[in-house]
Amino acid sequence: MNLLIKNGHVIDPANRIDEKLDILVSGGKIASVSKPGSIPGNGAQLIDASGKLVVPGLIDMHVHLREPGFEYKETIATGTSAAKAGGFTSVCCMPNTNPVNDNRSVTEFILSQARYAAARVFPIGAITKGSKGEELAEMGELRSAGCCAVSDDGKPVMNAAIMRCALEYSKIFDMLVISHCEDSALAAKGVMNEGIVSTELGLRGISRVAEDVMTARDIALAELTGGRLHIAHVSTAGSVGMLRDAKARGVKVTAETCPHYFSLTDEAVRGYNTMAKMNPPLRIADDVDAIKQGLRDGTLDVIATDHAPHAADEKAGEFDYAPFGIVGLETALGLTLKLVEEDVLPLTEAIRKLTANPGGILKIDKGSLSAGSDADITIIDPGLEWIVNSSEFKSKSRNTPFNGWKLKGRAVQTIVGGIMEEFSE
Repeated sequence: MNLLIKNGHVIDPANRIDEKLDILVSGGKIASVSKPGSIPGNGAQLIDASGKLVVPGLIDMHVHLREPGFEYKETIATGTSAAKAGGFTSVCCMPNTNPVNDNRSVTEFILSQARYAAARVFPIGAITKGSKGEELAEMGELRSAGCCAVSDDGKPVMNAAIMRCALEYSKIFDMLVISHCEDSALAAKGVMNEGIVSTELGLRGISRVAEDVMTARDIALAELTGGRLHIAHVSTAGSVGMLRDAKARGVKVTAETCPHYFSLTDEAVRGYNTMAKMNPPLRIADDVDAIKQGLRDGTLDVIATDHAPHAADEKAGEFDYAPFGIVGLETALGLTLKLVEEDVLPLTEAIRKLTANPGGILKIDKGSLSAGSDADITIIDPGLEWIVNSSEFKSKSRNTPFNGWKLKGRAVQTIVGGIMEEFSE
């Protein structure tokens, strides 16, 4: 079926497009992007996008789909349904499954399960076998099996020699190395940010330095090796500053942050709110300001969710023992658009950090509306106000600190390979 999307405000940062245009989709591909009224319908299904934003399908380069092994938290089917509801047409799933995605068979299982998923799935393999940090996984095998990057996300690679080897091998296989920057000795058994709030609540804190020292180490290793390094879920002002300096020196490093790190501080933990427990933890206002500045000046390239679903009974436990992580696929767009409303980012740059930048960093040929590319398209109503209701999530899990928040801007149609799904307003 052909689709003709008419009268939409098309924002395609990869092609420097920011104007009212029509888009023709044919055979699951972008056929043409032209001035309004210049494309004949010829029997195509019409979509009137008047008053809407039409952008490349959003890309989330950091999600946890939990399958295989933790299907009670999330599955590839439910996770990609959540992605599509949030406007994401492509997601990259982290390897901390059971078994860990450190070999061809697990990667192929994930891709097999994803064949009929609601969104496209790009597996990320483990840096080390079992993500134990002791021995490199077979990066060439993971690459040939279909992994777009490697990471031990959830666990830092504490051995600097192994991380150096991973970055050196990344050049051979043209693979991105995604680092969870945390010194586990400094983090110890911390459960939230170390500061006034942790002291008042009597909870063990995780110092910002635990992130900063590993960011410094991995930047140094990337500078030494010339490998492609990506820093995941940046949460501190110190990391932002080091990344800014490294980029100025020409180091091949990119970085992401997540909506919770520019929307919340550790004050959200008060009341022992486990929905605000994540790793790295929520920081203080100075860090939030630095994250926003890093997004504004391009130090932080990508907004990713770190979508980390957990069962309700797990999060309902005592704060010390509740798992880290929140779901984010269905709230990320609305929270990102708040940055536009607050004049932190121009609209085009906000969309770039959700489309062209992650696509380019991962080299997955997604994130644009170029003629001939897959018709992965997100249509957004920027004026639609809505209340976050976790009971309505497509995700299997409900662990969000944003329940009840009023957001403005939401995906109303998500198209993957020319197949459309519309969500109620």
